[in-house]
Amino acid sequence: MKNNTIRQNIEDKSIIWFQDNNEYLVVEPLVAETLSLLNKKISKKEIVSQITKQVNIPSQQAIDLVADIETLLVSSEEKNNKKLPPVTKPKTFEVVKYYSINNLYFKVSYASDAEAFLIHPKFTHLEIKNTTSIDHQFEVYSNDNAISFSVDDILIDTWNLNEVHFFQGKFSMELVQKIHQKNEDEWIGTFHASAVSDGDNVILFLGDSGNGKSTSLALLQANGFTCLADDFVPVDNSLNVHSFPSAISIKKNSLETLLPIYPELKTSAEYHFKKLNKIVRYLPTNNKNYSLKLPCKALVFIKYQKNSDLIINKISNITAFEQLVPDSWLSPLPENAKLFLNWFEKLPFYQLTYSDNEKMISTVKKIFADDL
Repeated sequence: MKNNTIRQNIEDKSIIWFQDNNEYLVVEPLVAETLSLLNKKISKKEIVSQITKQVNIPSQQAIDLVADIETLLVSSEEKNNKKLPPVTKPKTFEVVKYYSINNLYFKVSYASDAEAFLIHPKFTHLEIKNTTSIDHQFEVYSNDNAISFSVDDILIDTWNLNEVHFFQGKFSMELVQKIHQKNEDEWIGTFHASAVSDGDNVILFLGDSGNGKSTSLALLQANGFTCLADDFVPVDNSLNVHSFPSAISIKKNSLETLLPIYPELKTSAEYHFKKLNKIVRYLPTNNKNYSLKLPCKALVFIKYQKNSDLIINKISNITAFEQLVPDSWLSPLPENAKLFLNWFEKLPFYQLTYSDNEKMISTVKKIFADDL
């Protein structure tokens, strides 16, 4: 059994990255050291001897501990992910859209309205009429069980329909690669977050759906900040946050707050995503330069809570890590995994709870200005 790993000590914990299945695990330093020794094929007898010297526990307890830790390596071995057979590509596509992003022209062909509904709403502001100049062609087609996706006549992958969010993430990844002219191996990860810029740096807002990430973003862009990305935030291996051209998703319960600022939301199309149990409208961002890339200043876990005082606290990197990673796509390459861990270790993290919009905006300005 050989499982390549990377270990990073952050605060009083260790983070282990397993290359075989691109998994991160937060453990105690003793567990991390034992994992490392097992991975190096050090004998269990020698490992038990080292453990009993480090901590005052009986030999049998140390043996049991090593056995338990060994299962972490076994369970992290590469899973047998069966690839689905591709969906048969239709001879004609019912819905064809054209988008202009920076100086690039994209033709996206959807087999039907069902496929278009998964992608098009958040990019309607980029739609143009038919153009003879096409830089890239995307095709999306499905059957009763699966959905396939091709770029420039090359099949990217096929997903089960109950995992359609993986397809949507891959579509966004392929799009961002074309926009920024970078291959997938040049990104350390993409994050389920909102990114706002003051022109020099970026703050990422994170939090569960419904906590107010997108609403906060819309408020901030109405107050002099630039929206760099919403829901899908790519970071490259130069550790810059890159812009992404999707519109901001605005939920129904945010309309009362935002309509006085964005009256166009009153007549904008409404989309009902039944599987996600949410109704949204899309607000185009104030960013027109989708080639922007800027360093990250901080990550903020944000939450709107009615009648709450404004509360801003620094939180530990480990607490932030355990919340951030499950919703992120992280590069499976060792060099990028190491870059991600180093980048993450140096960032400040905050928990921001608010009900007063003006106080929230003022606090964000203070974070940008290092004035907290």
